[in-house]
Amino acid sequence: MSEEPSVRRGSTELWRPADPAFRADPYPYYAELRTTDPVHRLDPYTVVVTRHSDVASTLRGPEFARDIERHSAAPADDPVSRRRQERASSGARSILNLDPPDHTRLRRLVTQAFTPRAVERLRSITAEMVDEVLDTAERDGGLELIDQLAFPIPFRVISALLDMPTDRSDELREWSQILTATLEPTATLEDLDAAEQAVGELIPFLDAVISDRRANPGDDVVSALLAAEAEGDRLDMAELMAFVVLLYVAGHETTVNLIGNGVLALLNHPDQLAAWRDDPGLDAVAVDELLRFDGPVQQTVRAPLNTVTYAGIDGSPVEVNHGEVVVTCLGAANRDPEMFPEPDRLILGRQNANRHLAFSSGAHYCLGASLARMEAEIAITRLIRRFPRLELVGDPSWRDRLTIRGVDRLQLAV
Repeated sequence: MSEEPSVRRGSTELWRPADPAFRADPYPYYAELRTTDPVHRLDPYTVVVTRHSDVASTLRGPEFARDIERHSAAPADDPVSRRRQERASSGARSILNLDPPDHTRLRRLVTQAFTPRAVERLRSITAEMVDEVLDTAERDGGLELIDQLAFPIPFRVISALLDMPTDRSDELREWSQILTATLEPTATLEDLDAAEQAVGELIPFLDAVISDRRANPGDDVVSALLAAEAEGDRLDMAELMAFVVLLYVAGHETTVNLIGNGVLALLNHPDQLAAWRDDPGLDAVAVDELLRFDGPVQQTVRAPLNTVTYAGIDGSPVEVNHGEVVVTCLGAANRDPEMFPEPDRLILGRQNANRHLAFSSGAHYCLGASLARMEAEIAITRLIRRFPRLELVGDPSWRDRLTIRGVDRLQLAV
């Protein structure tokens, strides 16, 4: 018989993103919230939804906006909210935070360059990169998964897709960590200041690359974006820069955590690791179950354009008004037993694993989803089939994050 989750009762105690115990393993807290208070009023301006049905309908619903800074009525005396609003009103916005028609226009333009063909072209070079890492691991008798495989492979792949130099990987990793820290619900003014400084260091480097590519176009995404036209439209320089920053810095971050979290999940479920190692038929579906089980993005936010109504635990209506924010808890939705039977078990052959929401859903479904799946499939399958013995050395170390969840150290013996 399984034990009850070791969490404190009462919904006010169950959503505590600053709590180390919550960050280390949020899933028992998610389960308790989903059971006792699935539409949880966090404060007068914020509601957290944890059921798969509520999360999916919120992500897909045209009555919700992604541009939180424009639609949120957060207290004016909140310095972090005020700073975010100031940043949002100056310069080009990331496609992540835009709503139609601006989002529709940019998505249409960039999708032309980010095609399945462009991704598939990278499959063989990705396999070669992974094999180089595994050759070294075989000689050494082990590897530190994050530093040697999970980070360098997605970084080199996104660099190849953009035809970017790879000699600044250490700086890029630092920039990425700094920028993704601003996505956390506990982000501070210091985090925002550090992100502005990181962008200030990154932009001159990218500006030089883009200028060179404009003069000497090649067979890469940056060149394609420079040439992209749709109905006579094209990206202006500020929009192009914002998108390249998103791809180059954030484009690899979720894949790093997908590979790290996925390998750890397999090590903790040796029967599933053995099943995948022996059955290539699982290659096409296993990554979706890893994304469902412990996805790299745990939450995202939406703002209702008008009053919306959810059903509370007893069926009573819970209204959320314009000016408030809905936190959609992707991690909780992906463990909802109403959608996924035995949700806390890793089952690589799960029939409906592809209904997970790890890549969001609706208009903001992740542009890089096919690239992340391809990289993770190649990295993990080649790792587990190359080495019949794969063992964890010591305890894994987790990044102290909630929104972007990932292992930051995973030492393996092979």
